[in-house]
Amino acid sequence: MLSDITIGQYFPGNSFIHRVDPRVKLGMLFFIIVAIFVLDTRADYAVFCLVVAALVQSSRLKPNMLLKALKPLWWILLFTFIIHLFSTPGTSILHVWIFDMTIEGAEKGFFLCLRLALLIVFSSILTYTTSPLALTDALEEIMSPLKHIGVPAHELAMMMTIALRFVPTLISETDKIMKAQRSRGSDFTSGNILERMKRLVPILVPLFISSFRRADELAMAMEARCYRGGVGRTRMKEMRISDTDYMALFIFAVILVILIGLKAVGI
Repeated sequence: MLSDITIGQYFPGNSFIHRVDPRVKLGMLFFIIVAIFVLDTRADYAVFCLVVAALVQSSRLKPNMLLKALKPLWWILLFTFIIHLFSTPGTSILHVWIFDMTIEGAEKGFFLCLRLALLIVFSSILTYTTSPLALTDALEEIMSPLKHIGVPAHELAMMMTIALRFVPTLISETDKIMKAQRSRGSDFTSGNILERMKRLVPILVPLFISSFRRADELAMAMEARCYRGGVGRTRMKEMRISDTDYMALFIFAVILVILIGLKAVGI
């Protein structure tokens, strides 16, 4: 069900992760993404999984919410695993036509899929625990040095946040349109690929119309509130680094030291 997709949604709360400054969370997410690509041993992946479990516990999120975040991409994960399973040379465990299924391919495919899943999970935790407004302010603060070279930091942050915020809205709209078409006798599951693609036209056309209508309504609402970009704008609540943020940075530094230590000793 499209309604089960939770990408871009925010779940209000008062947990430790919710209270961490969004700038700190964005910075930690950046370094975690770099670490996931640089550190690729089994011990490193075990540490990343423990970090995910700790984040879920401290943010009071339900584990099935993270599974829903992975749901739209499980076909990509499965395809990635199969490609590496049959294309990686090594010890053959099964011969299919001209392809060999290898132990090394299964291991490589599993850890690559785990890497992609970790990227999705960490990014989802960020959006689940950070409001769109706070995320916009954080992105603008981080990109503010680029204003000196003419980069519109506020406008870019606003565009990215609006795009992220409208993902669940468009998913919900698509689900409503599909249910309406099914009630009129449409079938989206039978037939070959070409027939299924043709049946998507009655969904795409009203979805595009609805998207343009929502964009126009949003533009009119912003104009009615005298929105003129980021020049001269102030905030009711200025972001400040608190003790919670220092504690989160300390815990994050300890995790990085552990990962670097595991890499140094070759575990």
